[in-house]
Amino acid sequence: KITENAKKSLASLKRENPQLEPTLAIIQAHNDHLIQEINKNFAKEVGLHVIHISLPEGSSKDEIVYEILRLNEDPNVQGLALDLPESLYSSKVLNAVKPEKDVDGLSDVNLGRLVRGDAHDCLVPPTACAVMELLEDIGGKTVLLVGAGGAVGAALQCMLQREGAATLSCRWKASQLQTKLHHADVVVVGSTKPDDVPVSWIKPGTTVISCSHDFLSERHNYSQQNNRAAENAVGSLAIAMRMQNMVKNMERWIQSQKYRKWDLHCLKLQPLSPVPSDIEISRAQSPKAVDVLAKEIGLLTDEIEIYGQTKAKVRLSLLERLKDQPDGKYVLVAGITPTPLGEGKSTVTIGLVQALTAHLNINSFACLRQPSQGPTFGVKGGAAGGGYAQVIPMEEFNLHLTGDIHAITAANNLLAAAIDARILHENTQSDKALYNRLVPVVNGVRGFSAIQLARLRRLGINKTDPGTLTEEEMSKFVRLDIDPSTITWQRVVDTNDRFLRKITVGQANTEKGFVRQAQFDIAVASEIMAILALTTSLQDMKERLGKMVVANNKNGEPVTAEDLGVTGALAVLMKDAIKPTLMQTLEGTPVFVHAGPFANIAHGNSSVLADKIALKLVGERGFVVTEAGFGADIGMEKFFNIKCRASGLVPSVVVLVATVRALKMHGGGPNVTAGAPLKKEYTEENLQLVADGCCNLQKQIQITQLFGVPVVVALNVFKTDSPAEVDLVCKIAKQSGAFDAVPCNHWSAGGRGAVKLAQAVEKAANQKNSFKYLYSLELPIVEKIRIIAQKVYGAQDIELSPAAQSQVDRYTRQGFGNLPICMAKTHLSLSHQPEQKGVPTGFILPISDVRASIGAGFIYPLVGTMTTMPGLPTRPCFYDIDLDPITEQVTGLF
Repeated sequence: KITENAKKSLASLKRENPQLEPTLAIIQAHNDHLIQEINKNFAKEVGLHVIHISLPEGSSKDEIVYEILRLNEDPNVQGLALDLPESLYSSKVLNAVKPEKDVDGLSDVNLGRLVRGDAHDCLVPPTACAVMELLEDIGGKTVLLVGAGGAVGAALQCMLQREGAATLSCRWKASQLQTKLHHADVVVVGSTKPDDVPVSWIKPGTTVISCSHDFLSERHNYSQQNNRAAENAVGSLAIAMRMQNMVKNMERWIQSQKYRKWDLHCLKLQPLSPVPSDIEISRAQSPKAVDVLAKEIGLLTDEIEIYGQTKAKVRLSLLERLKDQPDGKYVLVAGITPTPLGEGKSTVTIGLVQALTAHLNINSFACLRQPSQGPTFGVKGGAAGGGYAQVIPMEEFNLHLTGDIHAITAANNLLAAAIDARILHENTQSDKALYNRLVPVVNGVRGFSAIQLARLRRLGINKTDPGTLTEEEMSKFVRLDIDPSTITWQRVVDTNDRFLRKITVGQANTEKGFVRQAQFDIAVASEIMAILALTTSLQDMKERLGKMVVANNKNGEPVTAEDLGVTGALAVLMKDAIKPTLMQTLEGTPVFVHAGPFANIAHGNSSVLADKIALKLVGERGFVVTEAGFGADIGMEKFFNIKCRASGLVPSVVVLVATVRALKMHGGGPNVTAGAPLKKEYTEENLQLVADGCCNLQKQIQITQLFGVPVVVALNVFKTDSPAEVDLVCKIAKQSGAFDAVPCNHWSAGGRGAVKLAQAVEKAANQKNSFKYLYSLELPIVEKIRIIAQKVYGAQDIELSPAAQSQVDRYTRQGFGNLPICMAKTHLSLSHQPEQKGVPTGFILPISDVRASIGAGFIYPLVGTMTTMPGLPTRPCFYDIDLDPITEQVTGLF
């Protein structure tokens, strides 16, 4: 009956979940093949797949635990059982099994739940269930457990007592054994009876059940002690119960894979006045343990990889688990043309999600870029937000985080090293010598690697035996013939180091005269960073890495990372970096930190994967808020035309961040310089300056409207802003087409200071959305550049240098003409001239060069002179950054 019920239940689960392949793994460390056969037969009858891991008799506990841990992490195994000698059933072994896979119910977690009364939330030991199944009407009876210790004995005692039985336990060697046996109504034998304990000690009519590991029998009285036909009943029943546990486990597993309603406990915030420094605020808050946060937002334990107490990587398998879950609302935070100080887009992003979740009880997720250590130690400082709207711990956010930028640096520089090494080896070796080294004989066998076979296929050489290539084919295979003057791939470092902007490599004698000029870029300018931000899966990332064009050969054809044979190695270096990092805000709401592409030469947005995962987690009514770098003319335009094309996602609303300070600058105010005190025009009320500067705000609203998305203006209020200035900005913004315009005080008040913004965003997200791209990919490269220049920047026209036109022609010939455009332009003006504030018009946009990030999937024209390696100022931020050697606390970060 038990087997039949389990069979029906499992069949029903399979009908509802056609992809389901329930698998039970059994670790066995003895030579009793009969038990193995019984398990297989029961499993087959129920419809389960069984994997038997047969370890040698005499295997150690460590060897058992090794197998357990391996199977714990196998996503294809939903249940794990143990058939071991009694001596191996130790706490170390039993508790190595994940509680959710413990179909024998022997772990402390499952036993604790049973004892606590949470039987519905645990798996009960099958042997104990079998004993209870065999016993009838035991209320008021005395049950003696002899030699039944450990988890099974504890489970039995608990279950018997709940049925009203009085339970006693005793060892075989106990002096009072005879007395207890004589008074017992039921005797449950947990281990083999010693020969010196006579059956006559058991009173006539007593029910005896033996469930010892090597002597399994059903209910019988003492006179039937040697009835072998009955002895297998408990064992068979226990195995049937194990299969029933497995089916129950599958039901729970299926339920666990479904979307989970959030049970988020927000952190209380008590803002102080005056507002302390960012790091003081961050340190004053006690963040939740990241595994607690993960559970609150519906992540499974096997979907996170914990880094310390407050950070965790989230595995991409979640996207498959929640593939049928509807996405939430998608919000982009952009800004007006900023001052060199920045206008607080990150702070608005964090304040908004704190308001949505901690104050309006709406699920929300912030998705932010990982900051480069260049600006952290240079001028700008960190990027964790500020005041009472921060990601915490801010020092971990701003420094190494989980090592993604270091992984990008390693991958980037491995590829750079491969380029120069390949040129050297081709210049100094014959075709035959190159071939022998590229395809060596290993253990007497010569063979191509997988990536070499792929290169052969691209060359049209359909051979797999290295010994069959002709001399001409060998030459084609080993020669990339890279033209050093066309190398576009540079080395990177995550530090502002101006003296690496132009370097000479190959000066050592060992490089045999191969000298060339090169440069370093900052790490976040690497194409690999852009790929990380745009990829949609591990397979997609690997393909993109292989497509990266690093140079041309001497025939003008592109040379890729795949041609160099380094794609697989790059993917290995990036396999952990592809997973978004989970952190939290000051109010305990979730944040994904992932990718940080340069907002000038790349698209300046956090990752597609972080957005996609967050959109599933928040639920259909929730919000995902992400940020685009610099002004709307740069970060937002690239978000729509590049990122949305890669992701297929459609934004619900744009939040456009403005400040009175920036508007005064655009209205003709004096220059704003990082590190210098603000002039009085910025600290005193000046309505005329504000009104004149609102032209930039109006232009950025118009740019947003080009894409058909509702826009809400968030005025980031500073203490020097007057009420009249704030009211004026909001009035002009609404008159200019914004859905709403709201003053925000999240910097000083946390989420409570952005509640009105959150309410406006919620309303705007329900408006009609007519999202559209700015241009068709089928247009010629030059025409796409012109559309951006005229419609977004307000230019009269564009002008390509001869070098830029040559590159456009080359990329078109090479088949890259249908890629989107990623303009590399100053962020300090709508034009190419940083000093031109407000809304410049009538200018000709100069395109000095055009380059391509084929792996990332865009063409990037350079507008004027662009540097990809920032420099340190006279007084960098690092003067204020220090470490307390006693407390190990970081000071001076902002």
